[in-house]
Amino acid sequence: MDKILIVEDDRALSEGVSIALKNLEIQIIQSNNLADAETVLINQGIDLVLLDIHLPDGNGLEFLKKIKHSFNIPVILLTANDTEMDIVLGLEYGANDYITKPFSLAVLRARVNTQLRRKQEKKQELFVMDEFVFDFNKMIFSKNKQSVELSKTEQKLLRILIENRGITVMREKLLDQVWGNEQEFIDGNTLSVTIKRLRDKLDAVEEIKTIYGLGYSWRWDK
Repeated sequence: MDKILIVEDDRALSEGVSIALKNLEIQIIQSNNLADAETVLINQGIDLVLLDIHLPDGNGLEFLKKIKHSFNIPVILLTANDTEMDIVLGLEYGANDYITKPFSLAVLRARVNTQLRRKQEKKQELFVMDEFVFDFNKMIFSKNKQSVELSKTEQKLLRILIENRGITVMREKLLDQVWGNEQEFIDGNTLSVTIKRLRDKLDAVEEIKTIYGLGYSWRWDK
């Protein structure tokens, strides 16, 4: 059973979201402040967090960074803020989706189901989409049944894009997760060159999208 944590100080809204999402396969836990939410995250096996930005005991965006660093689970931001800067900050800090208030509960249910499905798919080593078959465990990659040789760096980059498909992965995150401590020795153009090489090898111009000024994304069409 999936567990969803709602971190929202508007109790009426939290209860409404809880009722809208509750079914036999989802357990809802509600917190109205960050201190309580952190305790829940530490002691419960949470699968998804719905997180308001403005909470009585702190900033939800800072808490988002902590969630991504310590727990690495999907987060959907729920906020009245709809400025471009809020959206960019949310994405930079690792938000998987962003919904502004007021919102349709039907839309929220659909997005929640999408995130839970993606989380489940991340556990799988085999990815199949259209003509692409990627076996990350066996390090076998193909398109149209034609084998494609990828370097270890290209494999890391591809895996991150696949695990986050449909989501813009920031350049900084890719640099950190692919090259880690070697970043200081990496030329600023290295990521762009590696992306181009990966596109060319897989013939994936339409699949690997450049989100100008932000990062890259593998298309999502489900």
